[in-house]
Order: sequence, then structure tokens, then C-alpha cells
Amino acid sequence: MHERRVVSFVHRGGRMTEGQRHAWAAWWPTYGRDLSGLSAPLDLVSWFGRDAPVVLEIGSGMGESTAALAAAAPERNHLAVEVYQPGLAQLLMRIRALELTNLRLVRGDAMVLLDEHTEPDSLAGIRVYFPDPWPKRKHHKRRLVEPAFVALAASRLRKGGTLHLATDWAHYAEQMRRVCEAEPRLRNHYPDADGGWAPRPSWRPLTKFEQRATAEGRTVLDLIYRRT
Repeated sequence: MHERRVVSFVHRGGRMTEGQRHAWAAWWPTYGRDLSGLSAPLDLVSWFGRDAPVVLEIGSGMGESTAALAAAAPERNHLAVEVYQPGLAQLLMRIRALELTNLRLVRGDAMVLLDEHTEPDSLAGIRVYFPDPWPKRKHHKRRLVEPAFVALAASRLRKGGTLHLATDWAHYAEQMRRVCEAEPRLRNHYPDADGGWAPRPSWRPLTKFEQRATAEGRTVLDLIYRRT
């Protein structure tokens, strides 16, 4: 019997607004899939209707950053995975408002999506922005960015593909850097920068969440690694 994996998220409830409910009913069948209904492997070319580099965002939240990044890079296919239904519904609203054709959504566990539905050497990028820091020591085992995740992510990136992490929790940032440095298939894209931290990319949208973290005195740290 396999040991039960500790998941990095909590299934939050939360009622959807009227607008979110409408978006879910109208547009989820077009832009979204539940993890349980995915093929193995997922046929992204068919779903997007074209063959283009795919960037996976893990934990899209309310979709503010996700939609902006997809709009700014129409030449890429963007796939977002999230467990929070109201957040996905809000992202559907952003997709329609921006008339995006290059963004698709999955509801479920990102580890399962990577492990069971994503082919090796297939992704142009993986983004994990501000994952739950699980700040209490007893909860650190729930953090997403740990050796098993990084190894799996590296195996799904194609050569030259990037793993981009960002967090406003210093202790978690140190953990991220430590486990990424230990993964032989990854190389820090900014090895000569102070501490190996990447300069904040101008193209990563400045969200209200990040603005609040900065206002509360927390430094936002980015790490960018490339698959060798």
C-alpha cells in the first residue's frame, strides 16, 4: 500500500457570486476541466486547438495575474490549476472580459496533474507564485515546494524550460532555493545575483496580494531555474 501523500492545500468552501455562478455554468465546459475527467496524458494540442509552448501556473487564486500573463503572451498556451472554485469562476470572467483564447483551467491537485496527466519534457514553463507558506513549523510538511515536487516539475519541463517561484515568506524562500539547488536537472538562471535571487521580473503583474505583503514589511523573493 502506498503511503498517503500530504497535500499542500485545503479544500476551501466559499460561495460564488451571482456573476461567478453564471460564468461557471456558461464557460466552464469550454475553458475548464475537472482533474477526474482528464485523459492520461492530457491532449493539450486538441484542447487549445493549436500546438504552442505551454506554461503551467500552479495555484492561480482569483486569476488576476494569470489572466494578465496570458494576455501579454498570446503566442503561448497557458494552463492554470487551482482547487478553489470561486477563484476559477472569477478567472473565467477575466477570460471572457479579455477575450482570451490561450488559457485553459484545471480544478484539482497540481501534483496529480503533473504526475498522471503531463508528459515528460513537455512544458515550456511552470510558475508557482505565492503558494501557501504554511508558516507554523508543524505544517511545513504541507508546503508544495519540496524535493518530490521539484523533481517532478523538472521532469515535466522541456530542455530550457523554466521553473519560476515567488514568495513573500523568507523561510519558505530559503527552502525553495535549497531544494531547487539540489535538483540536478535545474540550473539557477541568476547564479551570480545576490543570494541567487532573481530580479523581480517587470512582466510579472504586481497584484494586490503582493502590494499588501510589501506594505506589511515582507520582501518578495523570486527564483528562476532552467531545465538542463
